[in-house]
Amino acid sequence: MTDQPLAGRTIIDLTTALAGPYATLLLAGLGATVIKVENPATGGETARNNAPYVGKQGLSLQRRDPDDMSVSMLVRGRNKLSVTLNLKDPLARPVFADLVRDADAVVENYSPGVTERLGIDYATVREINPRIVYTSISGFGSQGGRGSGKAMDSIVQALSGVMMTAGEPGDDPVRFGLPVGDLMAPLFAVIGTLSALMQADHTGEGQHVDVSMLGALTSLVACEPFEALDAVGIPQRTGSMVPRLAPFGILPAADGHVALCAPTDAFAHGTLRAIGRPELIDDDRFASRDQRVRHADELHEVIRAWCAGRPVAEVVEVLTEHGVPAAEVREPREAVRDPLVRDREEVVPIAHPRYGTATELTATGMPIRFSAAKAGFDRPAPALGEHNDHVYRERLGYSERQIAELSTHSVI
Repeated sequence: MTDQPLAGRTIIDLTTALAGPYATLLLAGLGATVIKVENPATGGETARNNAPYVGKQGLSLQRRDPDDMSVSMLVRGRNKLSVTLNLKDPLARPVFADLVRDADAVVENYSPGVTERLGIDYATVREINPRIVYTSISGFGSQGGRGSGKAMDSIVQALSGVMMTAGEPGDDPVRFGLPVGDLMAPLFAVIGTLSALMQADHTGEGQHVDVSMLGALTSLVACEPFEALDAVGIPQRTGSMVPRLAPFGILPAADGHVALCAPTDAFAHGTLRAIGRPELIDDDRFASRDQRVRHADELHEVIRAWCAGRPVAEVVEVLTEHGVPAAEVREPREAVRDPLVRDREEVVPIAHPRYGTATELTATGMPIRFSAAKAGFDRPAPALGEHNDHVYRERLGYSERQIAELSTHSVI
């Protein structure tokens, strides 16, 4: 479609796993032509071998049929073109050069030093195409360091400090259920790529965009004043309640849990009215924000006692009637089926390329709405090398003989 924000842009995708493929997924959802380069010698993208799988027999923990495709790949591969190219083979160098010659950007998430060894690093690519934007996503930055420079999400969570921001004081570290390191870095990578593309449009010169998973996540940790809180004696780990914003936190109800966010005077007073304790509004312990923080445990205990004997729906309804921000705590399976996010296509059904929509499964959509452009995913994930002919013959102009020779030598 030509009415997408990145229509006409071409991205060469050298990424694997999650952080890199999520970045290129977003670029594809914004309309860029994303050409995913996969190594035929290793079976392509590592996510192709992540259980569970979907095929003609439905969902399974093991691949039962050649057409079965990993749910991970079904999610991350949408709207991408797949070509096979063994970048370790010297015969692949001129093919890679042809791919990047007219491209707008390259996105890679190799460990530092690998692209230089393969001859596909920014310096090499820049010689071929000075306008290219070359985006690197790595654990600790393209300069390397910190051991091997390799990183997994849990390693990044551990080093960023984020594991010590959740849980009760004295608890063991808490790993976030979402792979937040793997998911935050690609967001910054997309911002950096788009910014560099805009600059290249003005200057005619591309550049290297360097994003580290550790830096991305630690920068978010630094958005909260944990150092200052520690200095004044406020616990950095507060469990389900947040005393410095009282009343604020997760409260148990009779049949579930409720999230309450009432740090302002108006919200706090609304909460006290909702629980039938309006006289506490003028209580010196709760009259001002600073006093509520000082007496947070007492305030939270009063609210907790009111919530405990009531169903979640009633608690949320009463708090909402009094203008207090509150919501039920949902399971992920329930949350992704919310009609609101479904209607806005922020969450969408997964489609298998051969067997159609797997209605029981959902995937991330494009959580950006435009008033004068389209964004989203309208093509399923490709099979390994599905677009070799389209890219090599139609886009690059290779002859049938050239393609056959590359295939014979296992380059593609």
